[in-house]
Amino acid sequence: MLLAFVFLYLLVTIGIGLWAARRVKNTADYAVAGRHLPLIMIVTTTFATWFGSETVLGIGAKFVQGNLGTVVEDPFGASFCLILVGLFFAARLYKQTLLTISDYYRQRFGKSVEILCSLIIMVSYLGWVAAQVTALGLVFNLLSNGAISFEWGMVIGVASILVYTLFGGMWSVAITDFIQMIVLVVGLSIIAVMAAQMAGGASHVIDYAQSRDMLRFLPEPTTKDMVAFFAAGITMMLGSIPQQDVFQRVMSAKDVRAATRGPVIGGICYLLFAFVPMFLVVAALIILPEQTAELLKGDTQRILPTLVMQKMPFIAQIIFFGALLSAIKSTASATLLAPSVTFVENVYKHFRRGMSDQQTLKAMRVTTFVFSISVLLYAIASRGTKIYDMVSGAYQVTLVGAFVPLVFGLYWKRATTQGAIAAIVGGIAMWLVFMVMPGWDEAFPQQLAGILASLAGMLIGSLAPQWIENHRGHVHHYLGTPEGQV
Repeated sequence: MLLAFVFLYLLVTIGIGLWAARRVKNTADYAVAGRHLPLIMIVTTTFATWFGSETVLGIGAKFVQGNLGTVVEDPFGASFCLILVGLFFAARLYKQTLLTISDYYRQRFGKSVEILCSLIIMVSYLGWVAAQVTALGLVFNLLSNGAISFEWGMVIGVASILVYTLFGGMWSVAITDFIQMIVLVVGLSIIAVMAAQMAGGASHVIDYAQSRDMLRFLPEPTTKDMVAFFAAGITMMLGSIPQQDVFQRVMSAKDVRAATRGPVIGGICYLLFAFVPMFLVVAALIILPEQTAELLKGDTQRILPTLVMQKMPFIAQIIFFGALLSAIKSTASATLLAPSVTFVENVYKHFRRGMSDQQTLKAMRVTTFVFSISVLLYAIASRGTKIYDMVSGAYQVTLVGAFVPLVFGLYWKRATTQGAIAAIVGGIAMWLVFMVMPGWDEAFPQQLAGILASLAGMLIGSLAPQWIENHRGHVHHYLGTPEGQV
């Protein structure tokens, strides 16, 4: 019966998404909703995109194994990413005529940097989307008591999201996000109230977390722990900034006010509401001590669904899984669309010049389908990897490869194409070295090594040629010969 309600909910969201798809007439409609979204929809689609499976299932699972400091990447880093986007990036990018974030790299640094950053951004989405697909497999497997296998659950989930994303693009994503955020917030709030009552009150749950030192945020005052904490914090805080899904929400706004305020409000709302899943998991430790003790030894991602299935009434189960599916679908739809648009606009069009707008739109839809299949296969191959780890690991590649060129391109006039290429190559290379060398990442975080190398590459690559040119001019002036003459 519960599974039937879940399928009904899927059909309703598909219907809403297909209804919204009628607005899509061209690539601008498909990629950025024609830049018509008001502030409230920028807030809801930003919040809904961020609030995915890693928030509902991953954050709580990670939190109960440590403390607030162990989830510094998400929600703390993730929420501050949105706030930073609104404060320092949205206005500058919105005022430019851009369809993707990679269009900026082309205008500022040229085609080579555009293609490199596009590939980096596309690769980063594999882990994030795979995390949502993994969560969908878990949900259908749980609801069917194993009748639907993990893999077939993934297939059903991807198909339900692909239908409306394929045809409706950003219009369908934004409108379904709006509906799904309402279901998500109301649903999880109701579940939190019920769980608090079962656990003896909200204050009892908080006191229990305090007694287990789960509310400690800062690391031990050792160099190694503080460096690791800092590296984890900036992974999503900075690595999420040069992402197409964030950029799409900025560029979909109807004016610069919505573009700048939407991410800030969405980020604040996300940070506040992300504490709800953590509260629920702690309540589960009190309500189901024996079952959670066993799950803590294995798959902690099942703690929250187990609480709902074993202790909540049927209506609460419908509410919870409706909220969970809302979280997953809103994130997955956005992250399927973003890399597909990036590939067509910033890679494929260089090999198929002269494409009409309708041909480009068709190519975006085909790419969305192909990327969905690729993500599904990747998720199946990655089964066993924690959802939280999938998401946090996805942003390391954009942090070390795409963040520095974006920031320096916007805020440093002396940044050059050579500097951007050196930043990308240096950052990725150093990150890979620390990743593959045994013990190096334990001594120093690989993402921090990568971004430091990227920063050095930008400075040296931009300033060294200018210094050489200036020094050459001074030498010729001293010798009394025209510059360029031997």
